[in-house]
Amino acid sequence: MSKHERWNALLELLASAGKVEVEEAAATLDVSAATIRRDLDELAEQRLLVRTRGGAVAHGVSYELPLRYKSGRHAAEKARIAAAAAELIAPGEVVGLNGGTTTTEVARALALRFAGERAETGTPAAASGPALTVVTNALNIAAELAVRPQIKIVTTGGVARPQTYELVGPLAAGVLGEVVLDTVVLGVDGIDPELGAMAHQEEEASISRLFAERASRVVVVTDASKLGRRAFARICGLDRVDLLVTDTGLDAGTADRLTEAGVRVHTV
Repeated sequence: MSKHERWNALLELLASAGKVEVEEAAATLDVSAATIRRDLDELAEQRLLVRTRGGAVAHGVSYELPLRYKSGRHAAEKARIAAAAAELIAPGEVVGLNGGTTTTEVARALALRFAGERAETGTPAAASGPALTVVTNALNIAAELAVRPQIKIVTTGGVARPQTYELVGPLAAGVLGEVVLDTVVLGVDGIDPELGAMAHQEEEASISRLFAERASRVVVVTDASKLGRRAFARICGLDRVDLLVTDTGLDAGTADRLTEAGVRVHTV
């Protein structure tokens, strides 16, 4: 197991349990306790955790993993969700994408889908203009799509959050106030049948709320682990969500409550 894989595993344990014990982590990852101690020390230097005697704890009550460490979580489910969401988008649409691992997968699925359609028809991108316009506040999504000639990419301004690569603040809000979206695909940190869609960080929630307000259709994409979970900042109520795309891990009770709230649920 490489250092990067160990770090991912340790941060996964920390996110789920709130703390990590050296001996327990060493047994789980099948490495020495000395290796785990070094890993925890290095992660503490990056302010990703707080070292304690015998282990480590998360920084706060609402723990947010940086995006680069979340990409491996529920990867298969996110890939299926992204492919299903990409199929909902028609050629020529203006699509909003906020930041996150699932929306990053949606961006990749959109790029592949529309590149494939152009290849099937033999139409060069330069001859007919972009097949799709994507508006995003996520720097990593913008960087991946900027090299795709079939997609016109529009980024908001704003201050970048290093945890998620999202641009937030008045500059981002100003750009979103001047655009009209056909569909927005939102990644979230939690969905509660009563409170709606939520994010860990209030500035990100504010920008995601603007995305939803500027769109004719709101599609939320998330793996089932976030359903029934609450986060710190509210994005919007479920009355603003048209469709939820999630995986088959969704339990029947939560699905019924979401449906009763007026949300169409699509599982893949």
